[in-house]
Amino acid sequence: MTVLELVKPVQEEPVQAPKDRSDLYLSVALTTVVLALLAWNITGFPTASDDEGTYLAQAWAVQHGKGLAHYTYWYDHPPLAWIQLAAGSWLPGLVAPGLIAVAAGRIAMLPLQAAGLLLVYVVGRRMGLPRWAAAAGLLTYGLSPLFLTMGRQIYLDSFAVVWLLAALALALSPRQHLWHFAAAGAAAAVAVLSKETILLILPAVLVAMWQNTARSTTRPWAFGAFASGLVLVGCFYPLYALLRGELFPGEGHVSLIGAVQFQLGSRSGSGSIFEAGSGANSLVRSWLYYDSVILVAGVAATIAGLAIRRLRPVSVAGAILILVALRPGGYLPAMYVVQVLPFFALAVAGVLAWTIGRLDRWFKWGAIALAVVLAATVVAPRWYVGDRRALTANDNAAYVQAAEYLRAQPPSTVVVDDVLWLDCVNAGYPEQRVIWFYKLDLDTEVAARLPGGWRDVDYIVSTPAVRQDPGTLPTVTALLENSTVIASFGPADGLIEIRQVLKEPQ
Repeated sequence: MTVLELVKPVQEEPVQAPKDRSDLYLSVALTTVVLALLAWNITGFPTASDDEGTYLAQAWAVQHGKGLAHYTYWYDHPPLAWIQLAAGSWLPGLVAPGLIAVAAGRIAMLPLQAAGLLLVYVVGRRMGLPRWAAAAGLLTYGLSPLFLTMGRQIYLDSFAVVWLLAALALALSPRQHLWHFAAAGAAAAVAVLSKETILLILPAVLVAMWQNTARSTTRPWAFGAFASGLVLVGCFYPLYALLRGELFPGEGHVSLIGAVQFQLGSRSGSGSIFEAGSGANSLVRSWLYYDSVILVAGVAATIAGLAIRRLRPVSVAGAILILVALRPGGYLPAMYVVQVLPFFALAVAGVLAWTIGRLDRWFKWGAIALAVVLAATVVAPRWYVGDRRALTANDNAAYVQAAEYLRAQPPSTVVVDDVLWLDCVNAGYPEQRVIWFYKLDLDTEVAARLPGGWRDVDYIVSTPAVRQDPGTLPTVTALLENSTVIASFGPADGLIEIRQVLKEPQ
């Protein structure tokens, strides 16, 4: 070694600049705040619905190896959402065994909703929104009284929309790796297998991929990878039906295609949203009652966003959902708005950012000041009323009392709605002797268990869900007419009655 080599300065390794984690810290902090509001009083508000109980009971069936549902699975919805629910719905019951089943299931939904909030922020940033606008989108979504109401409930739509947001985030990936696009296809397939109606807004993911890829290089490969992921994951559902001999309609069995035909053609519609008194009109009015701000602003921003390139993916999703809701005569479910909210929130934040970004400095500060004033004087008071009710109301007290009463009774043959079905099973009632009221008249297997008809039932629990369609279920009607109240809970509009069946008709 020479003297020059000895005195040669040692070259230091280049120091890498620390990664900017501002987006991570901001999104996690905001999600934590919204999640705390979502969790606060989640067991008390809103009132438990029969749909929630149904999905939770189906998750229970998966957990206990009893198939895809607690009754005959008839392909009414793809099963992947409640399979996901089954993975975590058992945990809250271990921590707080006194909770009614639906309350425990709602708590199990919180990690999913946290993922959805974070993905709203990620999609906003990957669309090119500034940090403040992505944060505004997250808060617009998360603080809406509609989200603090519907987001608490156990709905298949919540699973589907989170997976579709994941597909959008992957399709907008700045790295543009092929596996990102394949993963976007797989996520889109999981979304569809969680709730089939999300299929209608898959064009939003395709628009995002089209804008994020170059025509001559990555675009053909990206769409090929996406299609591969979509088909490879999505084919498992029809394959499952085919292997069970239940793909096509036939005598003596349910079928996937038969269920699709029912959903598309045989199901009674909700009427037009413009027709006073129709189911669709009443439903839209109820959504507007909870939060007219995000719905009205969301529709306007969605239409405007179609003309703004970076907002086009979420605007396409929102526009399709608007058009589907506007179609006359179609079926509009109560939980449909769950799919709408994140896309409306991102469109509102995006249009606001686009508008402010095109003003000069003085007008920009004026526009920001105006937005703050409007938020404080128009939005905040409206949201305060709805959010305050979500944080304080106790609408499930009657269900809690009824569940406690049933747990204390010796097992018997009891007819209940699906909110209480799992509570009875968990309390030790034989599964075959706890009957979901719908199945009494609609499932021949259940009817075979009761050769004496309604006389083989000991008790019926009369809830608003049981009483909602008087006369359409003959056996349920007979049970209500030939029973006497032995316990009742709750106010008149949410009355729950434990009724003992009289073996001889009155």
